[in-house]
Amino acid sequence: MTENTITSKNVLIAGGAKNLGGLISRDLAEQGARAIAVHYNSESTRQAAEETASAIEQAGATAHLLQADLTTAAAVRKLFADAKTAMGSIDIAINTTGMVIKKPLSEITEEDYDTIFAINSKTALFFIQQSGEHLADRGKLLTVVTSLLSAYTGLYSIYAGSKAPVEHFTRAASKEYGERGISVTAVAPGPMETPFFYGQETKESAEYNQNAADLSKFTETGLTDPRDIVSLVRFLVGEGWWITGQTILANGGYTTR
Repeated sequence: MTENTITSKNVLIAGGAKNLGGLISRDLAEQGARAIAVHYNSESTRQAAEETASAIEQAGATAHLLQADLTTAAAVRKLFADAKTAMGSIDIAINTTGMVIKKPLSEITEEDYDTIFAINSKTALFFIQQSGEHLADRGKLLTVVTSLLSAYTGLYSIYAGSKAPVEHFTRAASKEYGERGISVTAVAPGPMETPFFYGQETKESAEYNQNAADLSKFTETGLTDPRDIVSLVRFLVGEGWWITGQTILANGGYTTR
């Protein structure tokens, strides 16, 4: 059904400058999106955001760069207001923002807790809230979480813990926004081949993750290829709109429920 494709849609992508978010930004432009608002967090990410914006323009879409620290409700409200002003409407909203802390429970500080929950949980809640207010009817809302939500492991307590509420936010939003035809999903990748993964891993733990998925030997590195997540996101915010309220584990058999 053409009304559920990506063609001519306006897209807002939080964390859309680099890594998975940057790939999604570029892909949706190539799929025919009309305009893409690319959010980036700080000056350190500006160059990546500008490179992504250039790729979007080369693909035929209009790019809008929006910088913000999204750890306050006011900042998320302003992001949506600015995106709507820039594009006129928002048809698809995708949140890829996140951070990782990997350490034993005994070493977790109050500052660690406050920081990671502000980024992974608080930002996600208010992004979902503002999506409900600003998305056009028949819109799509997607949040990136983690396959560690279904893993039985140590050291990732506040990372997985701070992402876990997003499942509940997603289910509630799908019920509350469904009467307007808005689909709401979360995608939970396995460990991905990005700098985001390697920053907290040792050589030994990286090697374990490179061999842990059932399909590991069929990939270049054994990790989740971000391009496989991009294709799933493309489907869910396009023709896969009938899937709603779900968290999709996309990890090649790394873990399941």
